[in-house]
Amino acid sequence: MRLPGQALAEEHERLWDDKLEPLLLWALIMVVIAGLEWWRAWTKSPPSPWLFTVVAIGAIAWAGWRLFKALPRLRALRQGIDGERVVGQFLERLREQGYQVFHDVQGQNFNLDHVLIGPAGVFTIETKTWSKPLKGDARIRFDGQTLQVGGHEPERDVMAQAAAQASWLKALLAESTGRSFEVRPVVLFPGWFVEATPGAHRTLWVLEPKALPTFLSNESVRMEAADIKLAAFHLSRYVRAGERETRP
Repeated sequence: MRLPGQALAEEHERLWDDKLEPLLLWALIMVVIAGLEWWRAWTKSPPSPWLFTVVAIGAIAWAGWRLFKALPRLRALRQGIDGERVVGQFLERLREQGYQVFHDVQGQNFNLDHVLIGPAGVFTIETKTWSKPLKGDARIRFDGQTLQVGGHEPERDVMAQAAAQASWLKALLAESTGRSFEVRPVVLFPGWFVEATPGAHRTLWVLEPKALPTFLSNESVRMEAADIKLAAFHLSRYVRAGERETRP
């Protein structure tokens, strides 16, 4: 089984290993060469350090520029990894209430951060670890149709993303099990105050993670133990098959 935030962690590792680490290594090599040339000059050898110095400065500047460009994405990935892991640890507690918990389920060019399968049904969990504004409105408002984060609508359509993920999982389980399971989308905003109007959560839950257990407990029992086991078995088989395909 995959871990919370594993897809983000893999992207973070690829970004560092493939693009940033070689740049820093190249810059270090040029610094060493320049240092050797200056040492030759100090020891009265016939050196020519200026060329290597210019090259080293250029390499450092180039690597620094690439690193500066990549830092926002690295910070965002790190923040996302931390958020998914915190939420994942929180969701693990729901196993005591009869829920099966899956993390980082891979689709085609996307992933489900978490999946819950239990008495209240099947849920896809999308975690949004977004930074709060330094000042001003630090609330999330959801009326069932529109979502406002800090007083502004987000650039990405969070609700459409969550609905598409739930639809994909429903189709996957139907194809695998031959049964139609209702899948409900949930979006969690760790650390935010979520303000919702009555009726906002009919088709999509937008919550702070700590509110999720209460919402689940208020739901009627939709799945018996046999159905939970069936859906969880087929989803775990899908996850393991995907891991075998990507394993070197």
